[in-house]
Amino acid sequence: MRVFIAGVASGVVSSMVAAQGVVIDGFLDSTGAGLYGAELSCQDSATGFGDNSLGMVDYANGSEIDTAYACHNGTTLFLFFGGNLESNFNKIEVFVDCIAGEGQNRLLGNNPDVDFNGLNRMGDDGTGAGNGLKFDADFSPDFYLTATCGGTPLSTHCNMAHLRTTGGGAGEYLGSGGAGAAGALTAGNGVMLGLDNSNILGVVGGNGGPSVGCGVATGIELALPFSVMGYTAGNIRVCAFINGSSHDYLANQVLGGVGGLPNLGDPRLVDFSQVFGKQFFEKVINAGPPPCPTDFDGDGITSGSDLALMLGSWGTPDADLDGDGDTNGADLASLLGAWGPCAP
Repeated sequence: MRVFIAGVASGVVSSMVAAQGVVIDGFLDSTGAGLYGAELSCQDSATGFGDNSLGMVDYANGSEIDTAYACHNGTTLFLFFGGNLESNFNKIEVFVDCIAGEGQNRLLGNNPDVDFNGLNRMGDDGTGAGNGLKFDADFSPDFYLTATCGGTPLSTHCNMAHLRTTGGGAGEYLGSGGAGAAGALTAGNGVMLGLDNSNILGVVGGNGGPSVGCGVATGIELALPFSVMGYTAGNIRVCAFINGSSHDYLANQVLGGVGGLPNLGDPRLVDFSQVFGKQFFEKVINAGPPPCPTDFDGDGITSGSDLALMLGSWGTPDADLDGDGDTNGADLASLLGAWGPCAP
């Protein structure tokens, strides 16, 4: 079963039909003009955390972040990271800067205790001046998500936290899942995680040195509701990197890129502002709701395939267009009234 995200008129996040056609399974749904669009960042460094050679959807023997894509449907940010997450409980750390005037340019040590206090393992421990992971000067994240995988059978785990300017805030464990479409992790607050570890392309192995990760189409995929992140307006910036299983050893797999450096080591001693280039990428967010909420399959046309998806969701909230919690005749009338190409 493939798991879909919906952004309908009521703002409800669903697990079946997608206004944007995004499927949370760790596979890049589309490139070019549709869905995710063009790459926003591409890895430039050979991975110091092992080059996966297994080609399996679930297990991987190396970690790398090769590329990043993003899109949204008016209510949810979708992020896709091409690459691999080694199944030894290595972490992918995702920091999001989405609230103007909020956030931490240098990680504090009094943030929420999530994933065995892993977030604070990267922050200021009070033992010296300038301690705590420091981001680029124009990046102050206010939302954090970390994901990991391992065990037999393989399971994924996900945690999130809000990064308030003075610390504190809320954090929570979001649950567990598996790999592929059937294993997509779906949290009660609408956050989703998909994993496909089958990539054997991208950057090569080796602790640093130049390598190019563009074009990878399997990896880690996220759905982050705007309401969960606290986002209201403006563009969204994202920094993502691979870390050790205890959040204590930062790899050279950072987007966007570290210019061929080797692994960076203890994250609380890392200062991205001293690394060449920008260690984040930006998604431009166009204001307003999606132009065509009846286009469930994301092909730019309200047509028979969208009608079939609606009929398959009849009596459930999955294709509810008017916000009454039910897919029924009123929603069908809305879909038929919008028949044809979506407005530009």
